[in-house]
Amino acid sequence: MAVTARDVSAGPAGPDPADRVLGGWSGRIAGNMLGKPVERGDYWTRDRIDRYLRATDALPLTDYLPGPPPDGDAAGFALRPEWRECVRGRIHGSCRDDDVDYAILALHLLETHGFAFTTEQVGELWLLRLPYLQTFTAERVAYRNLANGLKPPLTATHDNPYQEWIGALIRADVFGWTSPGDPVRAAALARRDAVLSHTGNGVYAAMWAAALVAAAFTAPGPRAAVETALDRIPASSRLSRTVRHMVALHEAGLTWADALAEAERETAGLHWIHAVPNAAVITAGLLYGDGDFTRTIALTVRGGLDTDSNGATAGSVAGVLCGASAIPRHWTDPLQDRVRSAVFGFDGVRISELAERTLALR
Repeated sequence: MAVTARDVSAGPAGPDPADRVLGGWSGRIAGNMLGKPVERGDYWTRDRIDRYLRATDALPLTDYLPGPPPDGDAAGFALRPEWRECVRGRIHGSCRDDDVDYAILALHLLETHGFAFTTEQVGELWLLRLPYLQTFTAERVAYRNLANGLKPPLTATHDNPYQEWIGALIRADVFGWTSPGDPVRAAALARRDAVLSHTGNGVYAAMWAAALVAAAFTAPGPRAAVETALDRIPASSRLSRTVRHMVALHEAGLTWADALAEAERETAGLHWIHAVPNAAVITAGLLYGDGDFTRTIALTVRGGLDTDSNGATAGSVAGVLCGASAIPRHWTDPLQDRVRSAVFGFDGVRISELAERTLALR
């Protein structure tokens, strides 16, 4: 039976709101950094990721990914070019990444236009603050459509084959951080943002993610947050059916690996950046991580597909659930309270400042 918003609001007090918001930002950035070296789901399958971790003596995964060993034992594993800035021992502040850029941009949106912002204002802010070449897939199409004078919802539908990919989901966290315990509002805000570039399951994924983050502020655990978030999207949608299936597999006692193998069969044929299979990986990471921050982001990244985006979302939810004070310092200390960003005016901003500004909007 799905947990309702009323059930969630009755959850334990836990960390204070400021600690949870900082936990969300820190968790998002740490999870993103963890997944970034192996972000390419058609190459970095679950099996290849685990083979790399075995070759580098990093299983079980409890820290940032190690770099390739000097003796060449991991030869043949093509890490992303940015790996030198986001593997253990070499992290000095966060790398720039769109998974963090969009969270910053959403914060700026709410600071500029408030919670009554329009989809058109989201687009205007993209054109003002976000470089075109730092956008990808559906966002790049929507950006081009905006520059050509199209208005929403045409910005999402004109010449856009990526309408149900993961882009809107990665933009949703701030709407949850600013709606603690209110997944209804969080989902509504995320939808208004998402329709600039996405339709269908792409929009539902954003609504689900925002509601998931909002529910985590008061939920007794990850499953309650996941099920509460499901109440905010159509039960008949493929996204909802896939996430509910993951919940059922977990409840039935399947292992994490077997549950993900079943999800792969169910979502066969969908691109590795499509929102639906990635929501399954995020759900599995949260459920099998069972509230433990390290286990949650490690399982999520080991799940493959869009590893840095999935690690970011799972890290955000886990960070809100446990609070920043409970995140092991080996995840946060290397970040040096500093964010690299392509959003104009925000490069080098402190993570703690972003959290303070987010808290001020609630």
